[in-house]
Amino acid sequence: MAHLIRYVARGLTRSLQMRLAEHDLQFGLWVYLRILWDNDGLTQRELSDRAGLMQSTTHTALAKLEAKGYVTREHPDGDRKKRIVQLTPTGRAIRNVLEPLAEEVNETAMTGISAEQTELLRGALLKMAVNLDKDEEQALLAGQKVPPTRLPNI
Repeated sequence: MAHLIRYVARGLTRSLQMRLAEHDLQFGLWVYLRILWDNDGLTQRELSDRAGLMQSTTHTALAKLEAKGYVTREHPDGDRKKRIVQLTPTGRAIRNVLEPLAEEVNETAMTGISAEQTELLRGALLKMAVNLDKDEEQALLAGQKVPPTRLPNI
């Protein structure tokens, strides 16, 4: 099951990467834009946590997004430790161009799958996510170290 899910996830990612490349955007940058479109004004640390990625990775990605004019990063009230990430008007507007690409990928992947099958699949995947979150939580409670590649809850 894990192999099949990973294969499909890789296919979804590659399909979106192809479409994003036409707009000179890497998939890694898409991840941050998608979060900011719904949660503008996060700190760099909060954004990193929500993306489930290391802060150094987030810093590099945000520098690229800033260079493209999609975000700004500012220290609030002279606090040199925090950096607030905010979308620019260009960063907000590109949502109307990029989100339809992701929707197109979803539609492509779901071609030939009935609404009933879609709901069954969605329910099964959500249940699997809950089960795996519980497994991780139990491991943490038992003192087991968990790698920092965990994605936030769905």
